[in-house]
Amino acid sequence: MKHTRLRRRISSGLAFAAAALFAAPFLGAQAQQQHAHVHGQIKLDVAIDGPTVVIDMESPLDNIVGFERAPKTDAEKKAVEEAIAQLRAADKLFAIDPAANCKLGPVDLRSGALGLGNPDPNEPPGHADLDATFSFNCTNAAAAKFIDVNLFNAFKGTRQIDSQIASAQGQFKRQLKRPAGTQASQPVRLGWGK
Repeated sequence: MKHTRLRRRISSGLAFAAAALFAAPFLGAQAQQQHAHVHGQIKLDVAIDGPTVVIDMESPLDNIVGFERAPKTDAEKKAVEEAIAQLRAADKLFAIDPAANCKLGPVDLRSGALGLGNPDPNEPPGHADLDATFSFNCTNAAAAKFIDVNLFNAFKGTRQIDSQIASAQGQFKRQLKRPAGTQASQPVRLGWGK
């Protein structure tokens, strides 16, 4: 079920058909690898679709809360509550290029271990994920050329972000690594286009 919504968005009604055609084989290949569960790594798919920017995120639950099961202690329950609050405030995690004039729309969180949404029924036991879809409504989404990503600061277990972007400018793959030292608290720019 992972990436189903994103693939559906990309294949059904993108204003820029060329980007959708280019993205489809790339996303199909990724769907075959969807169960690659790597601690410290988050996967982001970004699609600029008409007036929206949609960010689809896959992460081992450990990256987000520090464990991969339902919370047991009060401290773990608090960590889950704080992580969910941060994810629901996605406009603090993802600052889209101001030229696109975007506002946060629906946020869909999915995790079987946390009882959120409709999680992937094929998730391997003992390797719980947290998947999310963040939608941003924009007045000029096609003008977006970057997103400032604040996941490294928000979720200390994250060391690397692998992303793919489908935009009017084309299809792009980017990899972001946790900055060293004091810069780790600053957002990292995920850019594309010219």
